[in-house]
Amino acid sequence: MKIKVCGMRERSNIEEVVALQPNFIGFIFYEKSPRFVADLLNEEYIRSIPQNIKKVGVFVNASPGHIVDTVKKYDLQYAQLHGNELPDMCRSLRQKGINIIKAFSIDENFNFNMLNNYKSFCDMFLFDTKGASPGGNGVPFNWNILSKYDNEKPLFLSGGIGPDNIESVIELSKKIRIYGIDVNSLFETEPGMKDITKLEKLFGQIRVKATEEAGA
Repeated sequence: MKIKVCGMRERSNIEEVVALQPNFIGFIFYEKSPRFVADLLNEEYIRSIPQNIKKVGVFVNASPGHIVDTVKKYDLQYAQLHGNELPDMCRSLRQKGINIIKAFSIDENFNFNMLNNYKSFCDMFLFDTKGASPGGNGVPFNWNILSKYDNEKPLFLSGGIGPDNIESVIELSKKIRIYGIDVNSLFETEPGMKDITKLEKLFGQIRVKATEEAGA
């Protein structure tokens, strides 16, 4: 199970997270987010992050031009679209060579059939909790409804994943194929600053699981 640490902003904190070797690291380019990167990112440093850590830019209803320019500026490997972007938007960006993670806000009424319109134009899906904000609400949705997902595209689980329920996520992964988890607010000391001690424990738990599976 891959680990994506999202909502990074401060260089010293980014360096600490990079040292943990996450699979993905996310930067939020949405001005209304408390984790908006603004002008805090050092372009040269972000571009120098090792290639085995995939860099993700998170956008909410942004213009295609802004997304393309930002991906090029920071050498991002993925654009995560976290708003109401339509399949045509995903197709257009994909044609420009950008890998797409499309995020969806999930509640009990979510229609998984609508994902069929996106599958051809997205590399992965991310399922987050439907709430007041596009993301970072810090609460989980009812994970049982993931049984309705056909898993044709790799799935990132997001929304309220924290130290208190990571074992539940690991148990869930035994029933539902979860490509990766996206962690953010519940591993912070303040918005945009990750608690490295908590992340170290998380990485240990996930990697122990991976070792056990490899030896099974």
